[in-house]
Amino acid sequence: MSGLSAFLMQNAKQIENMKVAVSNRFTEEDGSPVLWEIRALPETENEALRKSCTKIVKNKYMETEKTDFNLYTGKLVVACVVYPDLNDASLQDSYGVLGADMLIKKMLTAGEYATLLEKVQEINGYDKDMTELKDEAKN
Repeated sequence: MSGLSAFLMQNAKQIENMKVAVSNRFTEEDGSPVLWEIRALPETENEALRKSCTKIVKNKYMETEKTDFNLYTGKLVVACVVYPDLNDASLQDSYGVLGADMLIKKMLTAGEYATLLEKVQEINGYDKDMTELKDEAKN
């Protein structure tokens, strides 16, 4: 397959959901960590998330956009987590919170959250540095 047909939707390879061990605190009966399932977001969803976290800041001479990075990454993580269902009312109740974004931050330690965020970035293609991208493009 060559040319433009490689870009047709039916010819594009689908990105499989990723299963990751985020924490050793949530375990199966045999003691193994429960795997979380995460998905890649299409850019349309990512753009909407980014816009929802961006505000216009006005000063005397001009307007600029400012994105709240912490808010954006929190929404990105929540949007990518397929399992566990962060919108489940009983799960939120067990942690005494309302909302998936509050739940994830209450459930996980800072390090666990960083691990999950790293995997979310990886599945969305943010894990490669420019050197790797250049090498891939050459091949």
